[in-house]
Amino acid sequence: MKLPKDLREKGDLSSTASKGKECSIKGCGETAIRSLSENKWKTYVDKANLTYTENKQHKIYLCKRHYKDVNKFRKSQEKQFQKKGFLEDEKGIAKGKRWD
Repeated sequence: MKLPKDLREKGDLSSTASKGKECSIKGCGETAIRSLSENKWKTYVDKANLTYTENKQHKIYLCKRHYKDVNKFRKSQEKQFQKKGFLEDEKGIAKGKRWD
């Protein structure tokens, strides 16, 4: 019988910690703190020079150290492709009037 969420302990509520999933990176045996979609994160994991084992659920399980490495690489990639100059000059033109 399952207990309501308010009666369970905090350790029982986290899904990956209670299942004891291991990190998907080859050679790492730590417990995973994140489960990420393989479709979205595969390129970031590959470009961070990490190899992972595939599973049926199409999930990548990462421990704290590997998640930090992959997320750092993802943020650097997103910063490179960010639009430059968007909404920088808000006071420029207001309804056909120019402010010079």
